[in-house]
Amino acid sequence: MRFHVSVFATLLASLFLLQACSVTGPYDRFETAKRIASPAFMIHRTIPASPFLLTAYERIHNRGGVMNLYIEGDGLAWLSRSRMSLDPTPTNPVALNLAALDKAKNVGYLARPCQFSKLITKGQPCDAAYWTNKRYAPEVIAAYQNALNEIKARYQIQGFNLIGFSGGAGIAALVAADRNDILSLRSVAGNLDHKTHSEFHNVTILEASLNPADVTDQLKDIPQYHFIGGEDKIVPPVIYNSYKANFSDHSCLQSTVIQDADHDKGWADKWPELLKLEPKCQYRR
Repeated sequence: MRFHVSVFATLLASLFLLQACSVTGPYDRFETAKRIASPAFMIHRTIPASPFLLTAYERIHNRGGVMNLYIEGDGLAWLSRSRMSLDPTPTNPVALNLAALDKAKNVGYLARPCQFSKLITKGQPCDAAYWTNKRYAPEVIAAYQNALNEIKARYQIQGFNLIGFSGGAGIAALVAADRNDILSLRSVAGNLDHKTHSEFHNVTILEASLNPADVTDQLKDIPQYHFIGGEDKIVPPVIYNSYKANFSDHSCLQSTVIQDADHDKGWADKWPELLKLEPKCQYRR
């Protein structure tokens, strides 16, 4: 029987927590995020990004400059293969951990819809479809476009370096495909082809979602660097290889396998050095 699943890292982590009878509540997960962001002087706010409210953390030291913008993974979407979570807020916000380590002058972080709030708009609860089948739906991508436009106008940002973790990498790629202010795209354990990902794990394809592997023509001129966990059983190298195969020109694609990293562990301690690997286009025809 085929079924929907989240990025498996959160599934496996949550199963372990269920066995220990200690899944943290939404308030504890929000406090965890604050403890990560505060030492990095990243300030919390909520961005109205129609049709959603998106949780953000930001540090702005250079208005009119460039921003490194991180997008979170799928979070705690499922408690088991058949039991959906009531709150997708991540227990381990990997993208926020990476953002907090980034020493750039302007650093931003965007959670996924319904994370940290369970609201679509003020007073309107989220539909769980937005952390399952519709996680990359057109209206979700539109919300991130609206959020980037709001950030750009607020701080006079001249361009974005997008960094996405897990499913957040898919969001970043889909957003980048329709903008002209994206300077680079990085992924960490990125699900860049959710159709291949679903087929690999023998689960239901996300029919209501857009797929980054389908928009590679719009991405081929954006410098990209993709980091793949050598121990990652959730988003193995075959996912990136499938995404890469859709490009007619690989000049702007770079990738590195981090041998001792799994899906959501082994990244933070290496991130300051990995950030020094600059996305660039080479071997242009």
